Amino acid sequence: MKIQNVTDTAFGKYGRVLKGYDCTRLIKEMEHTPLPEDVIYVPGVEELEALPVAKEFQNRGYGGLPIEIGYCNGDNHALNALEYHRSSEINVAVTDLILLLGLQQDIREDHTYDTSAVEAFRVPAGTAIEVYATTLHYAPCSAAETGFKCVVILPKGTNLELDFTLQGADDDCLMTAKNKWLIAHPDAGIEGAFHGLTGENLTV
Repeated sequence: MKIQNVTDTAFGKYGRVLKGYDCTRLIKEMEHTPLPEDVIYVPGVEELEALPVAKEFQNRGYGGLPIEIGYCNGDNHALNALEYHRSSEINVAVTDLILLLGLQQDIREDHTYDTSAVEAFRVPAGTAIEVYATTLHYAPCSAAETGFKCVVILPKGTNLELDFTLQGADDDCLMTAKNKWLIAHPDAGIEGAFHGLTGENLTV
């Protein structure tokens, strides 16, 4: 599939490139995180959240709201699922990586989504981006044979285990964790997820 760049105009409906953040120490600290053959996601890491740039992301990126800084690392080449939050997500690419993105507005009334609408964007190493709340996304794809590393910044508590009961209305069937609504592809075999992605399970 065609791979665009986050600096291209086409990325504008999904997010924006962030300016003015010094992520040098953040990226350096990510050297201590694992790079497995599959994919690992950790919502919050104390060592990352203790860095001075964390306060900048909290104040400038989220208007002073509490945040968590974690990571998503590994080797992945398939779409598998798409998720959205009720908030923007900030990513810092430690390595080059590829994001497969869609729009929440294109989800059908029955909560299904056609993967033919997905677009791919390369995020160069060292780049910080905001992914808007209405943007469908999931684990990055590898841009190199060595896999990828990505810092993930979200409002505190996002992606943690649910500790409340849902009523089953609207898009409740998609919620798999706090502030996380997910639509999976049947081929991905994600247990407990709503299998609503139709079409090809795209690969890069």
